[in-house]
Amino acid sequence: MPSGFGNKLVIAISSRALFNLDDSHQVYIKEGLEAYARHQIEHEDDVLLPGDAFPMVKKLLRVNERLGGDPRVEIILLSRNSADTGLRVFNSIEHYGLTITRAAFCGGVSPYRYASAFGCHLFLSTDGEDVRQALNHGMAAATLIASKNKAEHEDELRFAFDGDAVLFSDEAEQIYKKQGLSAFTESEKLSAKQPLSGGPFKEFLTALQGLQAEFSGDICPIRTALVTARSAPAHERVIRTLRAWNIRIDESLFLGGLAKGPFLKAYGADVFFDDQRMHCDSASEHVATGHVPHGIANEPLQ
Repeated sequence: MPSGFGNKLVIAISSRALFNLDDSHQVYIKEGLEAYARHQIEHEDDVLLPGDAFPMVKKLLRVNERLGGDPRVEIILLSRNSADTGLRVFNSIEHYGLTITRAAFCGGVSPYRYASAFGCHLFLSTDGEDVRQALNHGMAAATLIASKNKAEHEDELRFAFDGDAVLFSDEAEQIYKKQGLSAFTESEKLSAKQPLSGGPFKEFLTALQGLQAEFSGDICPIRTALVTARSAPAHERVIRTLRAWNIRIDESLFLGGLAKGPFLKAYGADVFFDDQRMHCDSASEHVATGHVPHGIANEPLQ
């Protein structure tokens, strides 16, 4: 983490995740880069509509207002735009009153490498390849999938996480994929007291808990949930792992293979992170979802 950020929670957001750039992107797809650049410059005073990550970003920045003093959350804009075509993005940031002051405009090149340079705990993008690159370099990252529904909790920010291959490594999931449910269950019973290794989102959850600790328990505007397909007896290893990490999760749902979407809707997640695309597609019918293309579930079929 760069010394200039101290103990801040730092999150990198792509411009297409923060704002709805669908119309501009279609110009790029159909007419090419020069037409896209011309379009953006001609419309740089036209305010962009909020994108999928906008509500979450707004709530995160509101945390700074509630804490007062030095900001504890930093949002970094990472964009494939050039600074010239990115002026419209910054104009929109100013219009909505978002306190985002740092950015990297990469002129058509993937911006993921700057997420590490900024010391980010999380990178959110709509570009799957950028996300994979970030994950391969050891950073928590997810591809945002749009949802028609919005979280109902205006004053509270609710994160939800899958367990295996997201918070935890995919070591247990590998057994399930290769040997089946019975072998997985038996292995988890035998390993119940052996903590799982950390997955790509462990450090983000740790930083998030540090931010939660700034508030007293009754007024914290951030809430976390584990939403996993595991069930008893495979639950014990998860509980003991979090205990060994000294990490507290506000809510834990052990669903035993039930569809996650209705439970995420009931929880009111602002965003849910899962490694398996089928779970993400189900969840995105109810809440904003981040696909984490990590682990055995995302390896090419042999």
